[in-house]
Amino acid sequence: MDTVESTGFFQDPPRLRDEWEDDLAIQRYLERVLPAEVHAEVVPSLAEMGRLAATDLKTWSDAMDDPAHEPRLRPFDAWGNRIDEVETSPYWDRIAEVAHEHGVVATGYERAHGEHSRVHQFALAYLFNPSSALYSCPLAMTDGAAKTLLVHGDRDLIERAVPRLTSRDPRNAWTSGQWMTERAGGSDVGRSETVAHAEGPLWRLSGTKWFTSAVTADMALTLARPEGNGPGGRGLAMFYVEVRDERGALNNLRVLRLKSKLGTRQMPTAELALDGTVAQLVGPPADGTRNITPMLTITRLWNAVTAASGLRRGLALARDYARRREAFDGALVDLPLHQATLAWLRTQHEASLQLSFRAAELLGRDEAGVATERELLALRLLLPITKLTTGKQGIAGASEALEAFGGAGYIEDTHLPQLLRDAQVLPIWEGTTNVLSLDVLRAINSGDVLAAYLEEVRHAAMQATSAPVATVGKLAVDAADHAASWLQQAADAGPAALQHGARRLSLTLGRSLQAALLAAQAQHDLDRHGDGRGVAVAQRFASEGLDLLEAPGTHLREDAALARDVALEIADA
Repeated sequence: MDTVESTGFFQDPPRLRDEWEDDLAIQRYLERVLPAEVHAEVVPSLAEMGRLAATDLKTWSDAMDDPAHEPRLRPFDAWGNRIDEVETSPYWDRIAEVAHEHGVVATGYERAHGEHSRVHQFALAYLFNPSSALYSCPLAMTDGAAKTLLVHGDRDLIERAVPRLTSRDPRNAWTSGQWMTERAGGSDVGRSETVAHAEGPLWRLSGTKWFTSAVTADMALTLARPEGNGPGGRGLAMFYVEVRDERGALNNLRVLRLKSKLGTRQMPTAELALDGTVAQLVGPPADGTRNITPMLTITRLWNAVTAASGLRRGLALARDYARRREAFDGALVDLPLHQATLAWLRTQHEASLQLSFRAAELLGRDEAGVATERELLALRLLLPITKLTTGKQGIAGASEALEAFGGAGYIEDTHLPQLLRDAQVLPIWEGTTNVLSLDVLRAINSGDVLAAYLEEVRHAAMQATSAPVATVGKLAVDAADHAASWLQQAADAGPAALQHGARRLSLTLGRSLQAALLAAQAQHDLDRHGDGRGVAVAQRFASEGLDLLEAPGTHLREDAALARDVALEIADA
């Protein structure tokens, strides 16, 4: 058979070099917030993770992007016995080993650096995530489960599970799932239908969990309604479930199917039927949605850090490709229009990094017992704002990064489409943008939370003393202050106007703090390095607009008509 040799031009693909050495943003941020001795101690672990993220982890993650390595459900063995075994790629196990050995969860609980331990941990997660084939998702739930069990203080469960959830030894380490979503209740968890029946000190759960991430986990925290409890979230309780018994058999549950998803296809996500699943109560036999809040605190922060790290990966690949790709008589990186695109990607990345890691700072201070009352109040509002703001930025950035490759960005075996497919889940997991916007309103109604958050913005802005960044800081404070005055006006206009503008309110608060933090970082870079790149990032971000608010009730009537697709009478027509 004749062979036709391909001749002519072949494009050199984008390459990663070293994800720590090439990421000036994370280096400068850590230099700003960590004491010198802590910084010196954590950098070697981050340098090693950065190297792995560009080499072994990237190779394994890319291999798992092949459909041949996607999880598979084997419901029966060769003799017809129901086994519901979920088979994952060997690369998934290798990625897991790296995560455990390098303490991507453990670092936050060993607390070797006190209040800075969470920053160290999330810096590891930030470097690890884009090359992890989404193994960061089970790690997020594992971290959340450990936190939740510790908060509720059940000594038996803590002694049994937490050492495994926070272990560095892959042979002993556990991961956790989070089984909340049901057919009747997605974001409205209070509609959950799973029932819990007491059997002495244990419980048995019966129902269907419609969307359970990381079904290969060793344990899970889940919600169910104890028999006789009333409706809604207050009638639910939180339960601890071990997925398999001591013989390795499934704990009276069946894997109905693996979900076919737009993205995160490397990770096994299943629909489960619980049929007398043995469980232990965690906390009181009611108020389950409130009791599982520590889990959501952690997983929402992981979501934000994942968004920041995904933006960084898109930027790194697009920038490297722009140096390699020749078009219009020069390298793409030398074209002013493409430079503007890459600069925009950089501002989105650095804004999301600053916001998500500020939340990590406050979480670490809380856990170390050194947070002020103001910081604790600010954290309550900061977490939903951070998750919703960075989630939206993550999708926009992934889309722009993909476009930077032209047609190659649309071809699956370049591994580039994975950036966009996986980013799309970020505003959905752990609460959609609208659900979190309502959470922001609830948080604001609970005491002095908004005042504490506004002080966060002012505190960051005050660090920017040089004229160019002080201007950015003032814009940030003005936007945040306008959000506060808008709230009062919206409250006067009524509940519908308040809810209608909740998304714009949340994003304005998020962007105002991002701008203030970028200004603080820019001042550090000027003082320490005489480098104005941080100034350029802060100014460019602020120039996009921080205040997204409209007068309360603007378009409320029109939006109601458009949403229902009904006739709309214009008053002055």
